[in-house]
Amino acid sequence: MPGFFDKSIEFLKGVGPQRAELLGKELGIFTYGDLIQHFPFRYEDRTKFYKIRELNEHMQLVQVIGEIRSFRMAGVGRKARLVGLFEDETGQMELVWFQGAKWVQQRLKAGVQYLVFGKPSRYGKILSMAHPEVEPVTANSQKGSHLQPVYPTTEKLKKKFIDSKAINKLLRVLLVESLPHIRETLPDEVIRSFSLTDKKTAITHIHFPTDQAVLRKATFRLKFEELFYIQLRLLKLKIARTERFKGVVFNNSQMLNTFYKEHLPFELTGAQKKVIKEVYTDFRSGKQMNRLVQGDVGSGKTIVAFLCMLIAISNGYQCAFMAPTEILADQHYEGLQVFAKPLGVKIARLTGSTKQSERKQLHLALETGVLNIAVGTHALIEEKVKFQKLGLAVIDEQHRFGVAQRAKLWSKNREIFPHVLVMTATPIPRTLAMTLYGDLDISKIDELPAGRKPVKTQHMRDSQRIRMFDFVEKEIRKGRQAYIVYPLIEESESMDYKDLMDGYESVARRFPDFHISILHGRMKSEDKDFEMKRFVKGETQIMVATTVIEVGVDVPNATLMVIENAERFGLSQLHQLRGRVGRGAEQSYCILMTGVKLSTEAKTRVSTMVETNDGFRIAETDLRLRGPGDLMGTKQSGALDLLISDLASDGELLVIARNAASDLLKQDPHLESPQNHVIRHHIDSLSKTVVNWSRIS
Repeated sequence: MPGFFDKSIEFLKGVGPQRAELLGKELGIFTYGDLIQHFPFRYEDRTKFYKIRELNEHMQLVQVIGEIRSFRMAGVGRKARLVGLFEDETGQMELVWFQGAKWVQQRLKAGVQYLVFGKPSRYGKILSMAHPEVEPVTANSQKGSHLQPVYPTTEKLKKKFIDSKAINKLLRVLLVESLPHIRETLPDEVIRSFSLTDKKTAITHIHFPTDQAVLRKATFRLKFEELFYIQLRLLKLKIARTERFKGVVFNNSQMLNTFYKEHLPFELTGAQKKVIKEVYTDFRSGKQMNRLVQGDVGSGKTIVAFLCMLIAISNGYQCAFMAPTEILADQHYEGLQVFAKPLGVKIARLTGSTKQSERKQLHLALETGVLNIAVGTHALIEEKVKFQKLGLAVIDEQHRFGVAQRAKLWSKNREIFPHVLVMTATPIPRTLAMTLYGDLDISKIDELPAGRKPVKTQHMRDSQRIRMFDFVEKEIRKGRQAYIVYPLIEESESMDYKDLMDGYESVARRFPDFHISILHGRMKSEDKDFEMKRFVKGETQIMVATTVIEVGVDVPNATLMVIENAERFGLSQLHQLRGRVGRGAEQSYCILMTGVKLSTEAKTRVSTMVETNDGFRIAETDLRLRGPGDLMGTKQSGALDLLISDLASDGELLVIARNAASDLLKQDPHLESPQNHVIRHHIDSLSKTVVNWSRIS
């Protein structure tokens, strides 16, 4: 049954069909529920009045009461403007309008008292306020007792007179109608424990706060509720999965111990050991493991995955290792084979290029259990591929595979679901990981192996290009290789980027004695592989590429990464690109080339890259700069449907909300107790497609 908040917005007084269509297209407001959850993004302080004498150009928005003494037109042609002389008992300032002079003069009268609101500026000795809000002084406005909400809107809506003030008016009408229909959505126990405002008061005060204190309380309540429900949903998914999917128990770790004592070529870091312990605990729990391992490029995730596979093999089970591209699958296969050989572990690769004759043998070896580890691409999830006993599936760069593709791999074991270990080299900020992957167990490898030298990063301007090219030549003369990365494939008319083909030609002219590869997204897969293999073998010294090399192959001999127009890349991309070098024992370098003019955000990105190699610190800065939706592409996927919370600044609150949800589910995993009826009722009233359970409707 549709409820009050499911009503179409067109039926609200002051909206109608045309405005409703615009609000839907521009802001995604289709129903009463959508509008009441269209929260202000800031508030203008209308609680305080200033005297003209107190004003200065460093202030933000202020309000002043005074009289307009006179009007005059100043300037000519396009610079013409209307100037009103405004004064109170302490001094004078100018009110300036660059547009709509006729309309302003008809509306405002000299000698009348007005309340003006705007930002003070100073030109020489003259204090002025451009395009202020002006309204006659009334008994009500003189009280100055509220914070004015400012709502998100768009240029298209403003042209149709649906600005922040218009949305404010609509919300005043809606709130009166809505109050009887706003139900409490949190149990009394939770409200008491965290001293939360009730839902009706919170909704009223988020739109129309009387002061900062009530606004803080309303914001805290709504943010807590949103994060609590998101974590509740994820934790319930986790409970449902562990109850539904039993896991095969691996108690035997004999092969792991043998490899560790006799064949491990280097000492593991503390972080690697910790992850292996966490995985082994999962293996013995009797529940299906679903663990995400985050670790920077070069932190040693692959050896951790191999050691975990040895536990599965010790217990008589097989393993699958799935990578997103053939070239990565080949790299993993070559690397793992070195570790597998001394133990007599049988390993094979299966990709799109595997010959038919080899496939038949491979399929048979998997089905009969002769083969211990299959490394491959999507080819592993084909119907024909059958394992005798698949016990562990390792998925590299898991965000590149769809859920359906991963599920196909899980269903390869007929008796019981295999354990799943997903790995990513993209460091994910803690708050984002808890929100996107809150139903997975998360492990972190946050140490680099001993002897690995951090990449030295330097920022150079276009004027230092000759110096940069000289450095590239010096490195190549030492027998090393270099990447030069560009942001675009073809020239863009609207943006002055270095284009790849132009870059390739200038690099070829500067280095006539060296062999150069080129790699970009429009090339056929086989051509990309051919160029990459030439570079891997050292047949070419320079790789000119776009960001297709972002998640790519290890080339230990490549010690230099030059990123052209570095200001055009996001932090996470810059970090991934830098991770292509520093894979060998030699010192590696990353040079960020930029123009002279940089935005504040671009300066922050570049300086962060120069200051640190810590992927997790970089990810946190990226989250602060870009927001969660842009960072993970979650705005498009609907995975992160936040109404009021901000993962960049609400990290502490997220932890509190997750703990509260976790404690509640420990006591009542299926929300059956009477005190949690309010949660159950709220969830049941929502559409099944709603991701954010804190929504009103």
